[in-house]
Amino acid sequence: MIGAVGRIGYGGNYGNVAAAMSYMGLSGSGEEARKGEEVRKGSDGQPLVDKSGQPLPPTMDEREAKRLGKIECESCKNRKYQDGSDEQVSFKSAARINPNAVEAKVRGHEQEHVANAYDKAAQGGGKVLQASVRLKYAICPECGRSYCAGGETTTSIRYPKDDPYTKNHVSMGQEAFKGNHMDAAV
Repeated sequence: MIGAVGRIGYGGNYGNVAAAMSYMGLSGSGEEARKGEEVRKGSDGQPLVDKSGQPLPPTMDEREAKRLGKIECESCKNRKYQDGSDEQVSFKSAARINPNAVEAKVRGHEQEHVANAYDKAAQGGGKVLQASVRLKYAICPECGRSYCAGGETTTSIRYPKDDPYTKNHVSMGQEAFKGNHMDAAV
């Protein structure tokens, strides 16, 4: 009989499928077998049923059901995003974002930081040498799905040489190299 279980899904021999199902105690679509079962409870004490109210299969645990979207993950549903920089950009106060739109919203938010860098460079007569955005990802501890956890923008701005900071930096560099190539033999 165990050999019949290994043949489920191969070809059109439905006799073996029925034999395997009866061996496992199932019949028909499986609904008849579930009617007598007691509904399992989740970690919160609620019945483990999918969004349509049907009990989950006995082989599916709560985390797997959340990962597959059969049960709603509360952590993903209630996750909020907030900006921690000192710039005037969106998400200064914590806000919930639809999990399906997080990457686009975070990417757009980080683009605001890039635009601010270009504005800052233009005001000071500088030039943006480099601007990059990196999205950060994490794994939800409740359902195990990967999600966009935030982003990071890195910019480099170069200002003209008449800038006091640049002049000071150049003179400090010259002072540091004085005496490095001294010929003591002369």
